Amino acid sequence: MSSFLRPDIDFDSLVPAFNEGQPFRHVVIDNFFTDEVANKLAEEFPAFDGPAWSVYHNPIEIKKALNHWDRFPKATYETFAYLNSDEFVGKMAKLAGVPLSPDPGLHGGGWHAHAQGGKLNTHLDYSIHPKLGKERILNLIVYITPGWQEEWNGALGLWKDDNGAPGELVTRIPNFFNRAVIFDTSQNSWHGLPDPVISPTEKVRNSMAIYYLCEPRKAASERGRALFAPHGDQKNDPAVLELIQKRSQVTTSGSVYRTDEPKK
Repeated sequence: MSSFLRPDIDFDSLVPAFNEGQPFRHVVIDNFFTDEVANKLAEEFPAFDGPAWSVYHNPIEIKKALNHWDRFPKATYETFAYLNSDEFVGKMAKLAGVPLSPDPGLHGGGWHAHAQGGKLNTHLDYSIHPKLGKERILNLIVYITPGWQEEWNGALGLWKDDNGAPGELVTRIPNFFNRAVIFDTSQNSWHGLPDPVISPTEKVRNSMAIYYLCEPRKAASERGRALFAPHGDQKNDPAVLELIQKRSQVTTSGSVYRTDEPKK
C-alpha cells in the first residue's frame, strides 16, 4: 500500500494538544488510517474463537492477543511494518520530544481482542523493556471494529495518579472504528477498561497496539512488568492482590497471567 495514514494528519500540529492532555500526555486522532487501509485491517482480524490467539483469562485481564508476525495477513503485516519504519517513528518522536526507536518484536503489542465480558483492569504499563533495556514512552492504539457502539463499554479510561494508585477518572475515550490514541506511558499513566464489555456476541473490541522506546532517562521507573490495580471489591480479595503482586514481577508474571479459557 502506498499510503497508510489519512494524508492531512500533521504531527507537528498535534504536539500542543498532546502535551496538554489530561491526566497525562495524550492525543486522539479520528480516521487515522485511510479508509482503504482501515477496512482491510478490519477484514483481516481473525475469528475470536480461532486457534491463533494467546489467551488471558483471569480476574484482572480477560482478552486475547497475538504478536507473531508470521500469522499476520498481508495488509496487517504491511501496516505494522510501516508503524515500525523510520518515517513513522520520526513522526512519533515529535510527540515524545526525544529520539525514539521501535520495538520490532511487538512486545506487549500486536492484535488485541476483547469479546463480551472482556476487560483490562486499570494499570501502569511496564517501564523498561525486559529484552531491549530501553524505556517504553509512547503507546499507539488503533481501534479496528466497524460499527462499535459506545453503550457496549470498551472505552479507554485515563486515571489521575493518587500516591501510586489510580485516583480520579479524568478522561474516557470511546473505541470508535479507526480512532487512534497515542499516550505517554511514563507519567504514572493509569489506563484500562476495568468494566466488562457488554457487546453482542458477534461484535469484538479489536485493536492494534504498538509501543515506542527511548534511552532510559534518569527519572525512569525500573518497572519491568505492568502494575495492575484492583477494581471495585477486588481490593478486599487476597487472591486478586496476590495475583497482582505476581503479575508485576518479571520472574513470576508468566506463571499467572496467560491461561486457558474456562471450560464451558
